[in-house]
Amino acid sequence: MTEIHLSEKDRAFIEEQVKSGAYNNAEDVIAAGLSRLGSEDEHLRAMIAEADAQLERGEFVSFESAEAHADSIIERGMRILNRKS
Repeated sequence: MTEIHLSEKDRAFIEEQVKSGAYNNAEDVIAAGLSRLGSEDEHLRAMIAEADAQLERGEFVSFESAEAHADSIIERGMRILNRKS
């Protein structure tokens, strides 16, 4: 069995989760955290794979400068905000 060392902050968080009734014991808290980490990792890998595929298909936009890129982001944000109002 692997031994792990937790900070006081982490121990307090685990105890809080168990005391609140959200989890039965520390092992359940750790298992839930690892499960979430695995899910997030899986999601991130899928997003990277999709970005790679978009790049391969030529689905990207180039900018001459960081300022031009920033302007594009601001313009896109303003369009989104205007649609919501």
